Amino acid sequence: MTQQKKSKKITERQILEQITKSKVKWIRLQFCNPFGLLHQLSVPAKAITKESFVKGFSLDGSSVLGFTDINKSDILLVPDPNTFVILPDYFDTTNYDEKNQYLTKAARMFANVNNGFDGEPFTRDPRYLAKNVEEFSKKMGFSKTYWAAELEFFVFDKIMPNQKKNSLHIVSKEAPWISNNPDGKIHFKKGYYRDSPSDTLVNFRDEVCDVMQENFKIKTIAHHHEVATAGQSEIVLDYDGLVKMADSYVTGVKTIREVASKRGMVASFNPKPIPNDNGSAVHINQSLWKKKNGRDFNAFYDPTEKYAELSQIAYYYIGGLLHHAKALCAITNPTADSYRRLIPGFEAPTNIAWGKMNRSVSVRIPAHHKKMPTNKRIEYRPPDPTSNIYLVETAILLAGLDGIKKKIQPPDPVDLDTYKLSKYEMKKFNIKKLPTSLLEAISSLKSDDEFLTPIIGDDFLDMYLSVLETQI
Repeated sequence: MTQQKKSKKITERQILEQITKSKVKWIRLQFCNPFGLLHQLSVPAKAITKESFVKGFSLDGSSVLGFTDINKSDILLVPDPNTFVILPDYFDTTNYDEKNQYLTKAARMFANVNNGFDGEPFTRDPRYLAKNVEEFSKKMGFSKTYWAAELEFFVFDKIMPNQKKNSLHIVSKEAPWISNNPDGKIHFKKGYYRDSPSDTLVNFRDEVCDVMQENFKIKTIAHHHEVATAGQSEIVLDYDGLVKMADSYVTGVKTIREVASKRGMVASFNPKPIPNDNGSAVHINQSLWKKKNGRDFNAFYDPTEKYAELSQIAYYYIGGLLHHAKALCAITNPTADSYRRLIPGFEAPTNIAWGKMNRSVSVRIPAHHKKMPTNKRIEYRPPDPTSNIYLVETAILLAGLDGIKKKIQPPDPVDLDTYKLSKYEMKKFNIKKLPTSLLEAISSLKSDDEFLTPIIGDDFLDMYLSVLETQI
């Protein structure tokens, strides 16, 4: 993760000029609820004025899961000018498309959520929490935090009901259970880095990445077919600040869904849609930076440390992640489907451990390069796509910072396949298990939530846990 240039903030006046110049007719104001679902309010472009960036637009918060009760329902959406983007032409053109569907010129802005009466920030807005945790890390002495996320997902040709088995039938040209594609089949756990024609989605991922780069200025490092069959894919986003990375991830998910829909396909972010194959994760890479003599340096890097060139700060950060790993699961893995993925043998972590290059543990230290301080980072592997990326990054950072504050030393690293360890070896390495159910994760968070309280208050946690409990 090399240092990046500071991006210039866009003024409200510049936004108004772009709207007029580009003949934009509609503005899509977007925000996420506490559970990661993206919501959208469309307002006429003429309604975007200098005052609207202060006063915002009214919304019924009681109809948004996790926001407000009906007797306190008035909230405001205030456009964030730094997120203004004119939407891609194939989403928004003039007149009609080939299916006679009306489309219009539109732009997108993420919205800050405020209370309706006093205009103060709404404390159940996950994006607001993410902004706060960035400031909190600065107060702890870190000038910057860098983040990178991996978008893992499936793209199916169709999903059809199977009434006999009371289940869903997945249709994919790549799947071994489909008989009309003998040359292109990908068997279970045999999809990693496959080329075409077996990989039928390389052009799909090209399009998604091009749309993100050309329209949203979101950089991707690479894309490829993932391990599973039936269209599992991965797009690796380039690093950015915490909130910007979360914005990019949300935009990426929406773009994947839009491109799939345009092609008559279905994008799935279910963590484990195929029982006998690998599931989808959201691996989160992160690093903390400090300033010295006017320059930023990676606080996780120490060239004299022999195991993985990690600083003591990085060790404490890992200690915090592992110490709070069970509680974190209620945020990083917040659905019943999450725990169908967290089982041994499918590259999903089940053990609370860490190691260099080890994908069977919760915390992996990538070791592709030596003596490259800007690339030193920590990868947290449990999260899955049913989580809220703003909340995930916030909670992970708070866990790591708690480890630094309390100087939590992690256990020794593990360089063995933890799926194959005996009970004796598990005890020897002091390895504990991640929760095996949502109920266990909820219970873990209830008994270990103090590390979140500097940013995430009791009101949010009480609401969040009560909603999760309805799924059990």
